[in-house]
Amino acid sequence: MVRDRVIVDAHQHFWDPARAQYPWMTDELNRRYGPEHIDPILREYGVAGTIIVQARHSLDETRELLAIAQTTPFVLGVVGWLDLTGDVDRQLGELDSPLVGVRHQVHDELDAKWLLRVDVQRGLAAVGAAGMAYDLLVRTRELPAAVETVRRHPEVKFVLDHVAKRPPDDGAWSEGVTALAAFPNVACKVSGLLSEHDPAGTARLALDWFGADRCMFGSDWPVNSDYGAALAIAGDDPDVLARTAVRTYGLEIG
Repeated sequence: MVRDRVIVDAHQHFWDPARAQYPWMTDELNRRYGPEHIDPILREYGVAGTIIVQARHSLDETRELLAIAQTTPFVLGVVGWLDLTGDVDRQLGELDSPLVGVRHQVHDELDAKWLLRVDVQRGLAAVGAAGMAYDLLVRTRELPAAVETVRRHPEVKFVLDHVAKRPPDDGAWSEGVTALAAFPNVACKVSGLLSEHDPAGTARLALDWFGADRCMFGSDWPVNSDYGAALAIAGDDPDVLARTAVRTYGLEIG
């Protein structure tokens, strides 16, 4: 049972550009970020724990994040990367806990329908069979494929990252996100909004469409450096602050 005013950050990152390349990374983020950098911030805002999320397509990074989680008390879980086009069961068998979910930068794929590939669909089914969530990192262009994917996999827990990065011209975006919200197996991260169009308005829409019991707070640190602002946008509902993340990812808070 999660107590009131418990905060779980369901979306933050660690990386070290000296060890690997991150093609999407801007100059201001091009340095190492590790547990010692976010720990004082979490203490300041009373955050009970976090989920580390992948930032590149690499099993090595997934292993590195899992190793960090195993030695960092505040890390409750990892959303890592797997090759969904390959043998997902074999990959999962080679990884340690606490892997709680899988993600792929779908919005960087040339094919807007990448999610609908036969091998990817097979991989997603394997993720669901393993009891893990799949984070949907998509923009408006990929939303139709995401909706069809969710329709095909009612047994899989899906999490929409960053409310699908709302654009100023948001007609197709709102159509796609509301279509996802109609499926009970889709949750939504109120995360990554400070760098997108109308952060506060997007948070309100997410809560209206999904309900607090399917929304969760994510700081998107260090992409977002203003932790307090990200937390303020998420509001003060106990489900958004912690309970939804605990239920969706099967977390344990001591």
